[in-house]
Amino acid sequence: MATSSVVRVENLASSGIQAIPKEYIRPQKELTSMIGHGVFEEVSKEDQGPDQVPTIDLKETDFQEQLKRAAMEWGQAFFDLPVEEKEKYANDQASGNVEGYGSKLTNNASGQLEWEGYFDLPFGPKHSVITSTSEYATQLRELATKILSILSLGLGLEEERLEKEVGGLEELLLKMKINYYPKCPQPELTLGVEAHTDLCALTFILHNMVPCLQLFYRGKWVRAKCVPDSIIMQVGDTIEILSIGKYKSILHRGVVNKEKVLRISWAVFCEPPGENTILEPLPETVSETEPPLFPPRTFQRTACSTQNLREDEPGCSLVGSYHQVSCGISYPICTCIC
Repeated sequence: MATSSVVRVENLASSGIQAIPKEYIRPQKELTSMIGHGVFEEVSKEDQGPDQVPTIDLKETDFQEQLKRAAMEWGQAFFDLPVEEKEKYANDQASGNVEGYGSKLTNNASGQLEWEGYFDLPFGPKHSVITSTSEYATQLRELATKILSILSLGLGLEEERLEKEVGGLEELLLKMKINYYPKCPQPELTLGVEAHTDLCALTFILHNMVPCLQLFYRGKWVRAKCVPDSIIMQVGDTIEILSIGKYKSILHRGVVNKEKVLRISWAVFCEPPGENTILEPLPETVSETEPPLFPPRTFQRTACSTQNLREDEPGCSLVGSYHQVSCGISYPICTCIC
């Protein structure tokens, strides 16, 4: 891995600064949503309707132990290392190598950076060098098959339809990003990860019970519940495109706090093979009354065109970049699997 002379947020956090650098301060219009009423609310029972995806109970399996071991071995121990040790595993974003230890080094269109560190790595039975992460990858791959089957049936299709479309059992790729949010002296002015949707098919998020994930739900930002021994599952842009918008991708962001409590999450992205997958609505979902909303693109081309695109306006999805309009997140799919 390449070394880096970048000032990491971990160094800023431990330096004793009382005010964050200006490049980390969010735009004024976004700050309003961060301090406004409802930002830290969870979804109330009154807001829950028939469109809610049910909880999936995994307590009768050994899945939880796999999660715990994987979480302990990947992420926690690494981010406990001194920054100079972590720098030995730094990625080289300038050359296009994003795997390894890093932080956002380029400002977005509005000029902001994000208050986070991360470790990005390929993830799967063939890539994981630690036994527990290999087992975790195998378990997640099987879980992805089950979720995609449920979503296919929801569209009135054969169970295996969506999985085939995103690469099938052999070609669906798993990638892990471990997000680390150090304490921040002014959490009301910045974000760990700015608002965005995931381009992948599905995202599975493991957390350490410290709330940091927020979802844009029915016109406001709400906090995702931290349920013990659970995974948060989100639908990404790929499924929204394939389903012609019947399943909505999740607009989400990561917040930070002033406390010393470590905030860390393990996100696994299920992606179709880049060059071999054309993202366009499934023929079975298109009709005269519901024409295609998005022109065909390979997954790789879409990823290249949207990798630096982040939405400052709540309620916009990355799939909106296809046709230059805002896509309301009215029925997003995010569920807690425990």
